[in-house]
Amino acid sequence: MTASHAVHARSLADPEGFWAEQAARIDWETPFGQVLDNSRAPFTRWFVGGRTNLCHNAVDRHLAARASQPALHWVSTETDQARTFTYAELHDEVSRMAAILQGLDVQKGDRVLIYMPMIPEAAFAMLACARIGAIHSVVFGGFASVSLAARIEDARPRVVVSADAGSRAGKVVPYKPLLDEAIRLSSHQPGKVLLVDRQLAQMPRTEGRDEDYAAWRERVAGVQVPCVWLESSEPSYVLYTSGTTGKPKGVQRDTGGYAVALATSMEYIFCGKPGDTMFTASDIGWVVGHSYIVYGPLLAGMATLMYEGTPIRPDGGILWRLVEQYKVNLMFSAPTAIRVLKKQDPAWLTRYDLSSLRLLFLAGEPLDEPTARWIQDGLGKPVVDNYWQTESGWPILAIQRGIEALPPKLGSPGVPAYGYDLKIVDENTGAECPPGQKGVVAIDGPLPPGCMSTVWGDDDRFVRTYWQAVPNRLCYSTFDWGVRDADGYVFILGRTDDVINVAGHRLGTREIEESLSSNAAVAEVAVVGVQDALKGQVAMAFCIARDPARTATAEARLALEGELMKTVEQQLGAVARPARVFFVNALPKTRSGKLLRRAMQAVAEGRDPGDLTTIEDPGALEQLQAALKG
Repeated sequence: MTASHAVHARSLADPEGFWAEQAARIDWETPFGQVLDNSRAPFTRWFVGGRTNLCHNAVDRHLAARASQPALHWVSTETDQARTFTYAELHDEVSRMAAILQGLDVQKGDRVLIYMPMIPEAAFAMLACARIGAIHSVVFGGFASVSLAARIEDARPRVVVSADAGSRAGKVVPYKPLLDEAIRLSSHQPGKVLLVDRQLAQMPRTEGRDEDYAAWRERVAGVQVPCVWLESSEPSYVLYTSGTTGKPKGVQRDTGGYAVALATSMEYIFCGKPGDTMFTASDIGWVVGHSYIVYGPLLAGMATLMYEGTPIRPDGGILWRLVEQYKVNLMFSAPTAIRVLKKQDPAWLTRYDLSSLRLLFLAGEPLDEPTARWIQDGLGKPVVDNYWQTESGWPILAIQRGIEALPPKLGSPGVPAYGYDLKIVDENTGAECPPGQKGVVAIDGPLPPGCMSTVWGDDDRFVRTYWQAVPNRLCYSTFDWGVRDADGYVFILGRTDDVINVAGHRLGTREIEESLSSNAAVAEVAVVGVQDALKGQVAMAFCIARDPARTATAEARLALEGELMKTVEQQLGAVARPARVFFVNALPKTRSGKLLRRAMQAVAEGRDPGDLTTIEDPGALEQLQAALKG
C-alpha cells in the first residue's frame, strides 16, 4: 500500500484520530470535546464544542513570527496599480474594516454581502466579517441586478460592501447602478451600503444609507477589534453556486472544520510552506477565491497574490511576469486560462525566470490531455490536476504530493483525498461499480471537515438535492459521471445531466471533447447533446480552430469538419461522431472559466438560453447562433 493510500485508509477507518491530529494545525480558544458528531446524518458536526476564529488563525497568530513578512500582494493590470501588505499591515486594515462594520451595527451572526471587484478591500471585508463573527456572502462583482437581488433576499444582509466599479479587459463595469437596482428589486432592504470609491465611475449616493469607506477608515484608525470566538459548527460564510436558476442555493460553510481542512490541504495537497507565495488566478466570487486566494494561504503563513486582470492583457506573458516579480512558488488556475494562453506566442512561457515556481495546479473543469501536455512541456514544471466543487470547499480528488508524489495520469485528477469515502455508483441501483465501469461519483458520509454543512435556510433542500439523488443509498452526489481504474485513479466524464443518449448509446460529452481536443487543429471545443427526432439526441460540437485560415472559407470549414469527425470515429467509434462541428471564435463562459453548456444546448435547439447573468462575453452566444444559421 502506498503512503497516500495508507493515509486515506486511516482517515476513513479512524476519522476521529486522524482529524484530531490535523486540528492541531490551528489555534483553539476553547478545545473541542468531541471530534465528530454524526448522530443527525447528514448534518455532520466537526470539533464539537471547540471555539476558534478564522481571522485569528489567518492573520493574528502569525504576528509574533512574521509581522513584517508579505501577506497579500495585490496587482491590477486594469488600473496599473500594485500594493503589498505585510501581516502587520493586513492586521491593521482588517481591524479597521471590522471596526467600520461594527460601527454600522453588524453583530455576530449578521450577514454582510460583499459585491466587489478584485481589490484588497474585498479581502479585508471577508476577514473582518470572520473576525467579528459575521457571515459573509460574496457575490461575483458585476452580477446582474435580478440575480443580485435574489441573493440579497435570501441572505438578508445587514450591510452590503461594494465599490463604484470594476474593470475587465480594459472596460470599466459600473457596480453602483447594478447594486441600486438590485436593492430596489429586493424585498429585503439592507440597512447600510459601504462604498469604496476607486474613481472609475460616477457613484451617486443614497442619503442615509450609503457610507464612504475612506472616511470611515480614517475615523476608526487605531481602534482595536478583538476576535469573536465561534463554536466550530457556527457558519463562516454563505456562497451561492454559479448559474443557479430559481431560488438561489446558498452553500453554508462552518468555521472550525473549514479552517482545519484548508490548513491540512495546504501541506498535503498544495505542498505549501510558511513564507511561500501562492498565486491563485481566480476571483473571490468563486469558491477557489475563498479557499485559495484568501483563507488557505494565510492560514499556512504564506503570501497570497490577488490579481485583477486577464491572462492576456497587456500581453500573453503577464501571468509569468508576475511569477517572476513576486517569486511565486505555487500557482493555481483553470484549464480554460491555459487554453487561452495556447493561442498566444509560446515564447511567453520561456521569457521570464520561473525558477521559484514549484507546481502549477489546475482545477474548475476537466483538464484535457493536450492542454496538460502543452503547459507542462512549455514550463518544465509539474502540472497537478485536482477536482472539487463549491460544496466541498477543498479538493476531493488530487495527487497529494505533500504525502506522496504518486505518478499522475493525464486525464485524471488523481485519487480520492484523505477524508473522502468516494464511490462510483450505479445511477439506477446505488450499487458500487467495479473498476472500468462508468457511474455517478458519490461520497458516503460523513463528509470530511470543510464541506458544506447545509443549504442556507433550507435543510430540506440540502437533504433532497444532495443526499437523496442516488437510490437505495444515503450518499452525497456530486452529479458527475466518473470511472475508476484498477489503480484507484478516478476520471471525470462530465455532469450527469451532460450525458447524451444517441440511439441507445450513452455518451459523455466530455469524452467527445477529449477526442476532438486531441486533434492539433483544435484550440478549444465544447460538445452538447441536441434533440434529434431519429436518434433521440446527437452530439453537436463548437470548436475554436488554432489556425483561423483553416476556417476562413466554407470549403475550408467543411474540410476541417470532416477531419475532426474522422478523429472521433477513429478514437471512439462511429456512434460518437458529432452530427455537426461548427466553428466559432469564442465559447460562452462565466468569468471563472466554466462553459455555459446548458445555454449552448438551448441555442442549438432553438430555445431561450435563460439566465445569462454569469456570462462574460454575450457576443459568444451570438456567434453560436450565427454559426448555426450559416
